[in-house]
Amino acid sequence: MMAEKVRAHLVVKGVVQGVFFRANMRRVAMENGVTGWVRNLPDGRTVEAVLEGDREAVERVICWSLHGPPEAVVEEASVKFLPYQGEYTSFKIIY
Repeated sequence: MMAEKVRAHLVVKGVVQGVFFRANMRRVAMENGVTGWVRNLPDGRTVEAVLEGDREAVERVICWSLHGPPEAVVEEASVKFLPYQGEYTSFKIIY
């Protein structure tokens, strides 16, 4: 049976900028075969991401993002699952 494909919109707040959150999320996503993007929002304390891939792989990246890299302090996270679109071929950091 084929793995279920999903898309997730993720917003993480706290000490998540300036702690290599995006670079580490990109590494974790690529290790799990997840595509999409991650970016910092202008408020200085929020990271936003869109993840696409097999449900289990996307959930692994989401679980990682609940704590992030060692220097991060995640205070709040929200996830919204959306219909899979398959629009990404890689995972990139948007600057």
